[in-house]
Parts: sequence; C-alpha cells; structure tokens
Amino acid sequence: MRGRGPSLADRLAALREAVEVADGRLEVPEVGTARSLLAKAGAREALGDATVVALAGATGSGKSTLFNALSGAEVSTPGVRRPTTGVAHASVWGDPSTGAHGADRLLDWLEVPRRHRVADPDPALDGLVLLDLPDHDSVRLENRLEVDRLVQLVDVLVWVLDPQKYADDAVHTRYLAPLAGHAGVLLVVLNQVDRLDEAAVAACLADLRRLLDEEGLAGVPVLPTAAPSGLGLPQLRAELGRRVGARKAATDRLTADARGAASALAAHCAPDAGRDRGPDRAAREELTGALADAAGVPAVAAAVERSARRSGVAHTGWPVLRWTSKLRADPLGRLNLGDERSRTSLPQAGAVQRAGMDAALRRARDEAGRGLPPAWRDELRRTSEDTEERLPDRLDRAVAGTDLGPDRTPLWQRAAGGLQWLLALTALVGALWLLALAGLGLLQLDDVLPLPRVQGIPLPTLLLAGGLLAGLLLALLCRPLVAAGARRRARTARRRLTARVAEVADEEVLAPLAEARADHDRFCAAVGRAAS
Repeated sequence: MRGRGPSLADRLAALREAVEVADGRLEVPEVGTARSLLAKAGAREALGDATVVALAGATGSGKSTLFNALSGAEVSTPGVRRPTTGVAHASVWGDPSTGAHGADRLLDWLEVPRRHRVADPDPALDGLVLLDLPDHDSVRLENRLEVDRLVQLVDVLVWVLDPQKYADDAVHTRYLAPLAGHAGVLLVVLNQVDRLDEAAVAACLADLRRLLDEEGLAGVPVLPTAAPSGLGLPQLRAELGRRVGARKAATDRLTADARGAASALAAHCAPDAGRDRGPDRAAREELTGALADAAGVPAVAAAVERSARRSGVAHTGWPVLRWTSKLRADPLGRLNLGDERSRTSLPQAGAVQRAGMDAALRRARDEAGRGLPPAWRDELRRTSEDTEERLPDRLDRAVAGTDLGPDRTPLWQRAAGGLQWLLALTALVGALWLLALAGLGLLQLDDVLPLPRVQGIPLPTLLLAGGLLAGLLLALLCRPLVAAGARRRARTARRRLTARVAEVADEEVLAPLAEARADHDRFCAAVGRAAS
C-alpha cells in the first residue's frame, strides 16, 4: 500500500529546487513544464478551496446536455453541427453573498467569462465550479487549444464519452493515457447509454474499463449516464459531491501534477545519482601533464636550466672573460615571466601539445559524464567548451606568476669566484713581474736583482702559468657542479610550475565538471523527493 508521502508544499519545494538547479544547465522541455506548474500552483493555492470540475468530450458526446442537467438550467446550448461549444461555460454552486470560495476570482484566473450561478444549489455541491469545455475534436484550432489549456488548470476532469466513440484513439492517446498518474482527479462518463440495450451497455462498459486499465487508469470510476432521462445523474452528483466535500481536489490535482512533472524530469537522472565519479589520481596527473606541456612548462624549465648554467659559468669562470656572458641574453629574461598581469613571451603550443591537451580535456569530461543522461552530458560539453576558451590565457598567467625558486648564487660558487679572482691576481703579479724583468733587461740591469726560482723555474713564470692553469682547471672542475645545480633548479621550477598548472586544472577544468556533476545529483535528489 502506498504511503501518504510528502506534503504538497514539500513536493513543490523539491520541484522548485530541481528547476532552479536545472535553470541554465538543462535545455529540455520538461524543465519549462515544471516551471509552468510551479507558477500554476502558486496562483491556484491563492484562490481558495473551491473545486473546479471540467466536462470534456468530443462533438456529439452530449456533454453540454449533461452540463445543463447538472446545472438545472439551459446554460450551454447543445448543437447539432460542428463546431458546437465554442467557449467554456461555468456554473457555480455556493452562496453569492458570502463569496466564500472566491469563484469569481478563480474564473478570472481560468479566463472563463460565461458564468451561471445555480439558483437552487445543492448543499453537497457548495463550492463546485463546473465547466463545459469546447469540443476537443473541434474543427477550429482555437477551440482545441482552449481545451488543452483548461485541461491543465482544472482540479477534476470528467471525460464524457459516447458509445460510438468511446474507444477513439485520439481521446485515449492524447488525453487519457497521459493522465495515468492522475487517477484520483479523473472521472470517465459513458453518456447516451439509453441508446443501447442492457447487454450492449454492459459490453461497452467492460471494454472501456479494459482500455482504461491498460492505460494505467485502473482507479478511475466509470459511470454510465443518459442526461435526458436523468440516468446515472444521482451517482455523478454524489461523486462530484464527494470530491467537493473533501475540499482537497485542488491539492490532489497539484500533487498529481507535481509527481508527473517530477517523473518526467527523472528521465534526465542517472540510475546511480549521488555516486562520486571524480577523476582518479592517474587521470588528474595525465590532465596536469597535458596542460603543463601546452602551457610551455618544459620550455620554461629548460630556460631556467640554461640561465642557471650561464650564471654559474659566469661566477666560476675566468674573471677576465666574464664580460663575454653579457653578449648573450639571459634565456629566462626573454620569457617575460614574474608578472601574471601580462602575457609571457613563450611560444604558442604546437599541434602535438594542443592535441594532447584536447584529448586530456575530453577524457576528463567523459569521465565526469560517465553514466549521465544525454542532457547532462550536453551540459558537461558546454562547460568544457567554455573552459577551453579561457584556459590558454589562464595557464599563461599562472606560468607568468609562478615563483620559480630562489635566484641566489650558491656559496660554493661565490667561493670559487673568489678563488678565481685570487688566481687571476696571481697570474697578473707573475705577468707584471716578467714585464718588469724584461724592462730591466733592456736597461742592462737584469743582474741587479736576484731572480727567485722554485725547482729551477723562475717564480714570476710560475706565478703566471700557475695562475692561468689553476684558473682553467678550476673552471673545468666547476662546470659539472654548475650543470648539476642548474638541473636541480630546473627541476624545482618544473615542480612549482606543474603545481600551479595543477591548481588551474582543478579550478578551471575539474571543479566546473565536478560542480555540474554535483548539480546533477542535487537535481535528482530533489526530483526524487517531488516524485515520491
């Protein structure tokens, strides 16, 4: 046995949440239908507890005659030619002096201008607003549209059929079958049964019952009537009186509509809504790697390494040749890094890098959309396309603003540089000494001063050659150390750049996809509450 379920207010609140979540994300007609229902519910709840019952049917079904019989007056004129009833008529039961049920405001909202106040109202029907709708099969389009409009607005729908056309596929397919969830607010009347004998009436009723059961309308009462003779009218009045007396027909109709709208929206929910489908660590690393390649991280890391080599060689090389390093521009300085407000001078991503980035973005989108219905996959695609438009600029600014690590000269390089200056000074002393000796030789004074020797080698020569050779050897010994330090700094820069790219991937790619997936789960949870 089905439980009572949530109240109408709770269902509408859940449906409103689902519509708000879907707004701007889902481009499906069911969202518009649900939005219209919420507007209808807000207006209908403000118009009191009168019960609006509509008689609908085809041309010749006798619904206008039935309407007059229930109203006790010739309110709607039956016709013999198509079209007959062109506009809706209304009969109102209740005390006009009190306006207890706000029937006039209700009819204004329904846009039904022709109104009749029942002169001798039945107390059991107090609060009933009975409508005679135009024929649903009218040759006039405006009449058919009016039927469709009012069928969506009334509280209780009485479908009047006749023995000749009770199985008409147009009626069942277009009107009755779609109301499978509205059995509690639907009545079916088989009118004009006085034209048949008893066996034929029983056969028609049995066949009609079968058709309704097959359409999911097993709970809908089927009443045989014959308006001219009054056959079945007391039973129909009693059924209407029961609906009116309960004072909840409007609530029942809105509840059925809310459940129907939610069930339609549920077609856009994955069976396993709520399951986390975020990308795993390997997928995130793959995406980050592809974005890093497209952002030029390898080029920046290579520039950092070349710049560190250049600086290290300049600090540890021969002092007299250091000026030559200034002839070549700093590889890192040419990239215009350090200010994320301006663009870098990195080259544009090549075809291979762009293809890798596109493939990684597509895989991230497909992973996020796995198991989702088409409407939500379309939303993920739109989200991904929006991301792809702004991603290159966002990556470029992230690379430009990344701290690449400390740009200071290592102590050992400073020490090596100091030693190089000392060796250069030693070589200079030797050179100057030799020049002095050469000058003395020209003046024939070379024997005046004794020449110190070390192992038979003149000390000035030893100072000059030793300083130069030691400087060259020190420079050669420092080269591998400089290269190792440059590679280490490049790895630090690459690690920091990759971390910034990973942040961009989270913020610009994964977070929007996860948000869309979370919205799907919120949407489905709200739809489930509204449909329960």
